[in-house]
Amino acid sequence: MDHFGSSNAFNVSQPCTLTETGLSEALLIDLLCKHLYDAGSLDTSRLMERMALAGPVLDELLAFLRKDGRVEVLGQASSGGGGLRYGLTERGRGSARDALARGGYIGPAPYPVERYRELLHSQTIHHGGVTGKEMQTAFTGVVLHGGMLDQLGAALNSGRAIMIYGPAGTGKTFISSKLIRLFGEAIWVPHAIAIGEAIIEIFDPQVHKRVDETARPSLRLDQGHDRRLLRCKRPVVITGGELTMDQLDIRYDPYTRQYQAPLQLKAGNGMFIIDDMGRQRMAPAELLNRWIVPMEEKKDFLNLGGGRHCELPFDLILVFSTNLNPLQLADEAFLRRIGYKLHFDYLTRNEYEQIWRQEVEKLGIPYDPLLLRYVIEGLHQPEKVPLAPCHPRDLLGMARDRQRYQGSSGPLTPQELEWAWHNYFVRLQGTEQGETP
Repeated sequence: MDHFGSSNAFNVSQPCTLTETGLSEALLIDLLCKHLYDAGSLDTSRLMERMALAGPVLDELLAFLRKDGRVEVLGQASSGGGGLRYGLTERGRGSARDALARGGYIGPAPYPVERYRELLHSQTIHHGGVTGKEMQTAFTGVVLHGGMLDQLGAALNSGRAIMIYGPAGTGKTFISSKLIRLFGEAIWVPHAIAIGEAIIEIFDPQVHKRVDETARPSLRLDQGHDRRLLRCKRPVVITGGELTMDQLDIRYDPYTRQYQAPLQLKAGNGMFIIDDMGRQRMAPAELLNRWIVPMEEKKDFLNLGGGRHCELPFDLILVFSTNLNPLQLADEAFLRRIGYKLHFDYLTRNEYEQIWRQEVEKLGIPYDPLLLRYVIEGLHQPEKVPLAPCHPRDLLGMARDRQRYQGSSGPLTPQELEWAWHNYFVRLQGTEQGETP
Protein backbone atom coordinates (compact mmCIF):
# COMPACT_ATOMS: atom_id res chain seq x y z
CA MET A 1 0.00 0.00 0.00
CA ASP A 2 2.36 2.68 -1.20
CA HIS A 3 -0.35 4.95 -2.60
CA PHE A 4 -0.93 6.98 0.57
CA GLY A 5 1.60 8.79 2.72
CA SER A 6 4.44 7.78 0.43
CA SER A 7 7.81 9.37 1.06
CA ASN A 8 8.88 8.83 -2.54
CA ALA A 9 7.95 12.40 -3.52
CA PHE A 10 10.23 13.90 -0.87
CA ASN A 11 13.69 14.84 -2.15
CA VAL A 12 16.18 12.51 -0.45
CA SER A 13 18.96 12.80 -3.00
CA GLN A 14 22.53 12.64 -1.77
CA PRO A 15 23.97 16.05 -0.84
CA CYS A 16 27.00 16.84 -2.97
CA THR A 17 28.19 20.03 -1.26
CA LEU A 18 28.57 21.22 2.29
CA THR A 19 25.69 23.68 1.81
CA GLU A 20 23.37 20.91 0.59
CA THR A 21 23.79 18.97 3.85
CA GLY A 22 21.91 21.73 5.69
CA LEU A 23 24.45 21.53 8.53
CA SER A 24 27.01 23.99 9.80
CA GLU A 25 30.64 23.59 8.84
CA ALA A 26 31.61 23.65 12.53
CA LEU A 27 29.34 20.71 13.38
CA LEU A 28 30.68 18.55 10.55
CA ILE A 29 34.31 19.44 11.27
CA ASP A 30 33.83 18.45 14.92
CA LEU A 31 32.26 15.17 13.85
CA LEU A 32 35.01 14.39 11.33
CA CYS A 33 37.71 15.08 13.92
CA LYS A 34 35.96 12.79 16.42
CA HIS A 35 35.87 9.97 13.85
CA LEU A 36 39.59 10.33 13.10
CA TYR A 37 40.38 10.52 16.82
CA ASP A 38 38.31 7.40 17.46
CA ALA A 39 39.83 5.36 14.62
CA GLY A 40 43.40 6.70 14.60
CA SER A 41 43.40 7.04 10.82
CA LEU A 42 40.83 6.56 8.05
CA ASP A 43 40.86 6.49 4.28
CA THR A 44 38.29 8.36 2.21
CA SER A 45 36.13 5.29 1.69
CA ARG A 46 35.90 4.51 5.41
CA LEU A 47 35.21 8.17 6.23
CA MET A 48 32.33 8.17 3.74
CA GLU A 49 30.94 5.02 5.31
CA ARG A 50 31.24 6.26 8.88
CA MET A 51 29.89 9.77 8.25
CA ALA A 52 27.28 8.78 5.61
CA LEU A 53 28.40 11.65 3.38
CA ALA A 54 29.51 11.78 -0.25
CA GLY A 55 33.17 12.12 -1.20
CA PRO A 56 32.89 15.73 -2.47
CA VAL A 57 31.48 16.90 0.88
CA LEU A 58 34.29 15.23 2.78
CA ASP A 59 36.83 16.69 0.34
CA GLU A 60 35.61 20.18 1.30
CA LEU A 61 35.99 19.44 5.00
CA LEU A 62 39.36 17.72 4.68
CA ALA A 63 40.76 20.52 2.53
CA PHE A 64 39.84 23.04 5.20
CA LEU A 65 41.29 20.89 8.00
CA ARG A 66 44.53 20.31 6.10
CA LYS A 67 44.90 24.01 5.45
CA ASP A 68 44.22 24.68 9.13
CA GLY A 69 46.88 22.18 10.17
CA ARG A 70 44.56 19.78 11.94
CA VAL A 71 44.65 16.88 9.46
CA GLU A 72 47.54 15.33 7.54
CA VAL A 73 47.79 12.81 4.71
CA LEU A 74 49.37 9.56 5.85
CA GLY A 75 49.66 7.97 2.42
CA GLN A 76 47.62 5.85 0.06
CA ALA A 77 45.11 3.44 1.53
CA SER A 78 46.35 -0.16 1.51
CA SER A 79 43.03 -1.40 0.13
CA GLY A 80 43.66 0.24 -3.24
CA GLY A 81 40.30 1.88 -3.96
CA GLY A 82 39.99 3.55 -0.57
CA GLY A 83 41.72 6.80 -1.57
CA LEU A 84 44.13 8.70 0.64
CA ARG A 85 44.53 7.88 4.32
CA TYR A 86 44.11 10.73 6.81
CA GLY A 87 45.06 11.27 10.44
CA LEU A 88 44.96 14.09 12.98
CA THR A 89 47.90 16.29 13.80
CA GLU A 90 48.60 17.19 17.41
CA ARG A 91 46.50 20.33 16.90
CA GLY A 92 43.76 18.19 15.38
CA ARG A 93 43.77 15.82 18.36
CA GLY A 94 43.30 18.80 20.64
CA SER A 95 40.31 19.91 18.54
CA ALA A 96 38.86 16.38 18.70
CA ARG A 97 39.18 16.28 22.50
CA ASP A 98 37.44 19.66 22.72
CA ALA A 99 34.67 18.40 20.42
CA LEU A 100 34.21 15.23 22.52
CA ALA A 101 33.96 17.35 25.66
CA ARG A 102 31.06 19.22 24.07
CA GLY A 103 29.30 16.15 22.68
CA GLY A 104 30.01 12.43 22.73
CA TYR A 105 28.15 11.51 19.54
CA ILE A 106 30.33 9.65 16.99
CA GLY A 107 28.18 8.36 14.16
CA PRO A 108 26.72 9.23 10.78
CA ALA A 109 26.20 12.92 10.06
CA PRO A 110 22.82 14.08 11.41
CA TYR A 111 19.84 15.27 9.39
CA PRO A 112 18.88 18.92 9.98
CA VAL A 113 15.74 19.30 12.09
CA GLU A 114 14.16 21.69 9.57
CA ARG A 115 14.23 18.99 6.88
CA TYR A 116 13.17 16.34 9.38
CA ARG A 117 9.94 18.28 10.02
CA GLU A 118 9.23 18.25 6.28
CA LEU A 119 10.10 14.55 6.07
CA LEU A 120 7.65 13.65 8.87
CA HIS A 121 4.88 15.59 7.12
CA SER A 122 5.62 14.02 3.73
CA GLN A 123 5.31 10.44 4.99
CA THR A 124 2.48 10.96 7.48
CA ILE A 125 0.71 7.92 8.87
CA HIS A 126 -2.55 9.90 9.00
CA HIS A 127 -3.40 9.40 5.35
CA GLY A 128 -6.90 8.04 5.99
CA GLY A 129 -6.40 5.25 3.50
CA VAL A 130 -7.47 2.17 5.48
CA THR A 131 -10.38 0.29 3.87
CA GLY A 132 -12.59 -2.52 5.11
CA LYS A 133 -11.06 -4.91 2.59
CA GLU A 134 -7.57 -4.14 3.84
CA MET A 135 -8.68 -4.66 7.45
CA GLN A 136 -10.08 -8.09 6.53
CA THR A 137 -6.84 -9.03 4.78
CA ALA A 138 -4.58 -7.81 7.59
CA PHE A 139 -6.55 -9.70 10.25
CA THR A 140 -7.22 -12.90 8.34
CA GLY A 141 -7.48 -15.73 10.86
CA VAL A 142 -7.78 -13.39 13.86
CA VAL A 143 -10.96 -13.95 15.89
CA LEU A 144 -12.67 -10.69 16.89
CA HIS A 145 -16.13 -9.77 18.10
CA GLY A 146 -18.47 -8.75 15.29
CA GLY A 147 -18.06 -5.09 14.38
CA MET A 148 -14.71 -4.66 16.19
CA LEU A 149 -12.75 -4.76 12.93
CA ASP A 150 -14.79 -1.91 11.48
CA GLN A 151 -14.42 0.12 14.67
CA LEU A 152 -10.65 -0.29 14.55
CA GLY A 153 -10.51 0.71 10.88
CA ALA A 154 -12.56 3.86 11.43
CA ALA A 155 -10.41 4.76 14.45
CA LEU A 156 -7.23 4.46 12.37
CA ASN A 157 -8.66 6.73 9.67
CA SER A 158 -9.71 9.34 12.21
CA GLY A 159 -6.16 10.45 12.99
CA ARG A 160 -7.12 10.65 16.66
CA ALA A 161 -5.77 8.78 19.68
CA ILE A 162 -7.38 5.42 20.50
CA MET A 163 -8.14 3.86 23.87
CA ILE A 164 -8.52 0.08 24.03
CA TYR A 165 -9.83 -1.26 27.31
CA GLY A 166 -11.15 -4.48 28.78
CA PRO A 167 -10.21 -7.41 31.04
CA ALA A 168 -6.73 -8.95 31.02
CA GLY A 169 -6.16 -11.63 28.41
CA THR A 170 -8.73 -10.35 25.90
CA GLY A 171 -6.15 -9.61 23.18
CA LYS A 172 -5.78 -5.83 23.51
CA THR A 173 -1.99 -5.72 23.13
CA PHE A 174 -1.95 -8.45 20.48
CA ILE A 175 -4.51 -6.71 18.27
CA SER A 176 -3.18 -3.18 18.73
CA SER A 177 0.37 -4.27 17.84
CA LYS A 178 -0.93 -5.79 14.59
CA LEU A 179 -2.57 -2.54 13.42
CA ILE A 180 0.70 -1.44 11.83
CA ARG A 181 0.05 -4.10 9.18
CA LEU A 182 -2.37 -1.63 7.63
CA PHE A 183 0.50 0.71 6.77
CA GLY A 184 2.76 -1.26 4.49
CA GLU A 185 4.73 1.56 2.87
CA ALA A 186 8.36 2.05 3.81
CA ILE A 187 9.55 5.35 5.26
CA TRP A 188 12.86 7.18 5.66
CA VAL A 189 14.33 7.31 9.17
CA PRO A 190 17.42 9.43 9.92
CA HIS A 191 20.34 8.00 11.88
CA ALA A 192 20.21 11.20 13.94
CA ILE A 193 18.93 14.77 13.76
CA ALA A 194 20.68 18.04 14.55
CA ILE A 195 18.86 20.65 16.62
CA GLY A 196 21.33 23.51 16.58
CA GLU A 197 24.59 21.88 17.65
CA ALA A 198 22.84 19.14 19.63
CA ILE A 199 22.70 15.72 17.91
CA ILE A 200 19.86 13.36 18.87
CA GLU A 201 19.95 9.75 17.69
CA ILE A 202 16.67 8.62 16.11
CA PHE A 203 17.38 5.26 14.48
CA ASP A 204 17.07 2.41 16.97
CA PRO A 205 17.58 -1.14 15.61
CA GLN A 206 15.20 -2.47 18.27
CA VAL A 207 12.43 -0.23 16.92
CA HIS A 208 13.25 0.39 13.26
CA LYS A 209 13.34 -2.61 10.91
CA ARG A 210 15.29 -1.88 7.74
CA VAL A 211 13.84 -2.98 4.42
CA ASP A 212 17.10 -2.73 2.49
CA GLU A 213 20.79 -2.99 3.16
CA THR A 214 22.44 -0.05 1.46
CA ALA A 215 25.63 -0.63 -0.42
CA ARG A 216 28.85 1.22 0.25
CA PRO A 217 28.53 4.92 -0.66
CA SER A 218 29.60 5.95 -4.13
CA LEU A 219 32.06 8.68 -5.03
CA ARG A 220 29.80 9.72 -7.88
CA LEU A 221 28.07 13.05 -7.42
CA ASP A 222 24.74 11.96 -8.85
CA GLN A 223 24.39 8.50 -7.35
CA GLY A 224 22.12 7.26 -4.55
CA HIS A 225 19.98 8.73 -1.82
CA ASP A 226 21.01 10.70 1.24
CA ARG A 227 23.02 8.18 3.27
CA ARG A 228 21.95 9.86 6.49
CA LEU A 229 18.52 8.27 5.96
CA LEU A 230 17.58 4.60 6.23
CA ARG A 231 14.63 2.88 4.52
CA CYS A 232 12.55 1.20 7.25
CA LYS A 233 9.16 -0.26 8.01
CA ARG A 234 6.86 2.02 9.96
CA PRO A 235 7.86 1.63 13.62
CA VAL A 236 5.84 0.31 16.55
CA VAL A 237 6.90 1.27 20.07
CA ILE A 238 5.18 -0.60 22.90
CA THR A 239 5.79 0.41 26.49
CA GLY A 240 4.05 -0.69 29.68
CA GLY A 241 4.35 -0.24 33.42
CA GLU A 242 8.06 0.57 33.12
CA LEU A 243 7.30 3.88 31.35
CA THR A 244 8.55 7.00 33.14
CA MET A 245 7.97 10.67 32.29
CA ASP A 246 11.63 11.32 31.45
CA GLN A 247 11.36 8.80 28.59
CA LEU A 248 8.94 11.20 26.91
CA ASP A 249 11.44 14.04 26.58
CA ILE A 250 14.93 14.41 25.17
CA ARG A 251 17.40 13.13 27.75
CA TYR A 252 21.04 14.12 28.11
CA ASP A 253 23.47 11.58 29.52
CA PRO A 254 26.28 13.52 31.24
CA TYR A 255 28.51 10.43 31.26
CA THR A 256 28.42 9.77 27.49
CA ARG A 257 27.58 13.43 26.69
CA GLN A 258 24.92 12.23 24.26
CA TYR A 259 21.25 13.07 23.74
CA GLN A 260 18.66 10.29 23.73
CA ALA A 261 15.46 10.61 21.73
CA PRO A 262 12.11 10.24 23.53
CA LEU A 263 10.01 7.19 22.71
CA GLN A 264 7.44 9.12 20.68
CA LEU A 265 10.18 10.53 18.45
CA LYS A 266 11.41 7.00 17.69
CA ALA A 267 7.78 6.11 16.90
CA GLY A 268 7.46 9.00 14.42
CA ASN A 269 5.34 8.13 11.33
CA GLY A 270 4.37 4.92 13.12
CA MET A 271 2.54 3.74 16.22
CA PHE A 272 3.09 4.34 19.93
CA ILE A 273 1.23 1.93 22.23
CA ILE A 274 1.11 2.71 25.95
CA ASP A 275 0.18 -0.69 27.33
CA ASP A 276 -1.05 -1.50 30.82
CA MET A 277 -2.19 2.10 31.27
CA GLY A 278 -2.63 2.98 34.94
CA ARG A 279 0.21 0.73 36.12
CA GLN A 280 2.99 3.28 35.56
CA ARG A 281 4.82 4.93 38.47
CA MET A 282 3.26 8.31 37.75
CA ALA A 283 -0.44 9.05 38.24
CA PRO A 284 -2.57 8.30 35.14
CA ALA A 285 -3.71 11.94 34.99
CA GLU A 286 -0.08 13.10 34.82
CA LEU A 287 0.68 10.75 31.94
CA LEU A 288 -2.51 11.59 30.05
CA ASN A 289 -1.97 15.31 30.50
CA ARG A 290 1.41 14.91 28.77
CA TRP A 291 -0.50 14.18 25.54
CA ILE A 292 -3.13 16.96 25.54
CA VAL A 293 -1.14 19.42 23.39
CA PRO A 294 0.28 16.81 20.97
CA MET A 295 -3.16 15.23 20.47
CA GLU A 296 -4.92 18.53 19.79
CA GLU A 297 -2.26 20.47 17.91
CA LYS A 298 -0.39 17.58 16.25
CA LYS A 299 2.82 19.15 17.57
CA ASP A 300 5.17 18.06 20.33
CA PHE A 301 7.34 20.49 22.25
CA LEU A 302 10.57 18.90 23.44
CA ASN A 303 12.96 20.28 26.03
CA LEU A 304 16.72 20.10 25.37
CA GLY A 305 17.67 21.68 28.69
CA GLY A 306 19.24 25.06 29.31
CA GLY A 307 16.02 26.82 28.28
CA ARG A 308 16.16 25.31 24.77
CA HIS A 309 12.99 23.89 23.22
CA CYS A 310 12.15 22.33 19.87
CA GLU A 311 8.80 21.89 18.14
CA LEU A 312 8.30 18.75 16.03
CA PRO A 313 5.27 17.25 14.24
CA PHE A 314 3.41 14.71 16.37
CA ASP A 315 2.81 12.27 13.54
CA LEU A 316 1.94 8.87 14.96
CA ILE A 317 -1.02 6.77 16.04
CA LEU A 318 -1.23 6.95 19.82
CA VAL A 319 -2.90 3.95 21.48
CA PHE A 320 -3.72 3.64 25.17
CA SER A 321 -4.41 0.09 26.34
CA THR A 322 -5.71 -0.65 29.83
CA ASN A 323 -7.35 -3.34 31.97
CA LEU A 324 -9.01 -0.62 34.04
CA ASN A 325 -12.26 1.26 33.56
CA PRO A 326 -11.29 4.40 31.56
CA LEU A 327 -13.21 6.53 34.06
CA GLN A 328 -10.71 5.41 36.71
CA LEU A 329 -7.95 6.99 34.60
CA ALA A 330 -9.49 10.28 33.50
CA ASP A 331 -12.72 12.24 33.57
CA GLU A 332 -15.18 12.31 30.67
CA ALA A 333 -13.92 15.70 29.48
CA PHE A 334 -10.45 14.31 28.89
CA LEU A 335 -11.69 11.04 27.41
CA ARG A 336 -13.59 13.03 24.76
CA ARG A 337 -10.23 14.29 23.49
CA ILE A 338 -9.12 10.74 22.77
CA GLY A 339 -11.93 10.02 20.35
CA TYR A 340 -12.30 6.26 20.00
CA LYS A 341 -12.76 4.05 23.07
CA LEU A 342 -12.93 0.38 22.05
CA HIS A 343 -14.02 -2.26 24.55
CA PHE A 344 -12.46 -5.72 24.32
CA ASP A 345 -14.47 -8.39 26.13
CA TYR A 346 -14.36 -12.12 26.80
CA LEU A 347 -15.24 -14.59 24.04
CA THR A 348 -18.41 -16.41 23.17
CA ARG A 349 -18.22 -20.19 23.08
CA ASN A 350 -18.15 -20.15 19.27
CA GLU A 351 -15.25 -17.66 19.21
CA TYR A 352 -13.34 -19.71 21.78
CA GLU A 353 -13.79 -22.79 19.59
CA GLN A 354 -12.42 -20.92 16.53
CA ILE A 355 -9.26 -20.00 18.42
CA TRP A 356 -8.94 -23.52 19.86
CA ARG A 357 -9.08 -24.98 16.33
CA GLN A 358 -6.38 -22.56 15.17
CA GLU A 359 -4.08 -23.48 18.05
CA VAL A 360 -4.39 -27.26 17.72
CA GLU A 361 -3.67 -26.87 14.00
CA LYS A 362 -0.48 -24.92 14.78
CA LEU A 363 0.61 -27.66 17.20
CA GLY A 364 -0.23 -30.43 14.76
CA ILE A 365 -2.79 -31.96 17.15
CA PRO A 366 -6.05 -33.46 15.83
CA TYR A 367 -9.11 -31.44 16.79
CA ASP A 368 -11.18 -33.27 19.43
CA PRO A 369 -14.57 -31.64 20.10
CA LEU A 370 -15.03 -33.73 23.25
CA LEU A 371 -11.77 -32.45 24.69
CA LEU A 372 -12.82 -28.86 23.98
CA ARG A 373 -16.20 -29.54 25.57
CA TYR A 374 -14.43 -30.86 28.66
CA VAL A 375 -12.28 -27.70 28.91
CA ILE A 376 -15.30 -25.40 28.65
CA GLU A 377 -17.84 -27.37 30.69
CA GLY A 378 -15.50 -29.25 33.03
CA LEU A 379 -12.97 -26.51 33.78
CA HIS A 380 -14.16 -23.01 32.81
CA GLN A 381 -17.79 -23.25 33.87
CA PRO A 382 -17.40 -24.91 37.29
CA GLU A 383 -14.80 -22.32 38.33
CA LYS A 384 -16.62 -19.46 36.59
CA VAL A 385 -13.53 -18.46 34.58
CA PRO A 386 -14.53 -16.42 31.50
CA LEU A 387 -13.34 -17.49 28.06
CA ALA A 388 -10.31 -15.38 27.07
CA PRO A 389 -8.42 -15.50 23.74
CA CYS A 390 -5.15 -16.36 25.49
CA HIS A 391 -6.47 -19.52 27.17
CA PRO A 392 -6.41 -22.01 24.24
CA ARG A 393 -2.79 -21.21 23.31
CA ASP A 394 -1.55 -21.25 26.90
CA LEU A 395 -3.39 -24.35 28.09
CA LEU A 396 -2.55 -26.41 25.01
CA GLY A 397 1.07 -25.29 25.16
CA MET A 398 1.43 -26.28 28.81
CA ALA A 399 -0.19 -29.66 28.20
CA ARG A 400 2.30 -30.29 25.39
CA ASP A 401 5.15 -29.20 27.70
CA ARG A 402 4.11 -31.94 30.12
CA GLN A 403 3.93 -34.50 27.32
CA ARG A 404 7.47 -33.70 26.22
CA TYR A 405 8.72 -33.85 29.80
CA GLN A 406 7.19 -37.30 30.27
CA GLY A 407 8.43 -38.50 26.88
CA SER A 408 4.91 -39.19 25.64
CA SER A 409 3.10 -38.11 22.48
CA GLY A 410 -0.24 -38.50 20.77
CA PRO A 411 -3.60 -36.76 21.34
CA LEU A 412 -3.96 -34.73 24.51
CA THR A 413 -6.11 -36.12 27.31
CA PRO A 414 -8.51 -34.43 29.75
CA GLN A 415 -6.05 -35.26 32.54
CA GLU A 416 -3.25 -33.39 30.77
CA LEU A 417 -5.48 -30.34 30.20
CA GLU A 418 -6.58 -30.44 33.86
CA TRP A 419 -2.92 -30.51 34.92
CA ALA A 420 -2.24 -27.47 32.70
CA TRP A 421 -5.31 -25.70 34.13
CA HIS A 422 -4.19 -26.12 37.75
CA ASN A 423 -0.69 -24.86 36.92
CA TYR A 424 -1.94 -21.91 34.88
CA PHE A 425 -4.23 -20.18 37.34
CA VAL A 426 -3.24 -18.58 40.62
CA ARG A 427 -5.04 -20.08 43.58
CA LEU A 428 -5.17 -18.41 46.94
CA GLN A 429 -6.32 -20.24 50.04
CA GLY A 430 -10.03 -19.77 50.63
CA THR A 431 -10.81 -18.78 47.03
CA GLU A 432 -12.61 -20.80 44.43
CA GLN A 433 -11.90 -18.86 41.25
CA GLY A 434 -8.59 -18.80 39.44
CA GLU A 435 -7.09 -15.61 38.19
CA THR A 436 -5.46 -15.36 34.79
CA PRO A 437 -1.78 -14.55 35.07
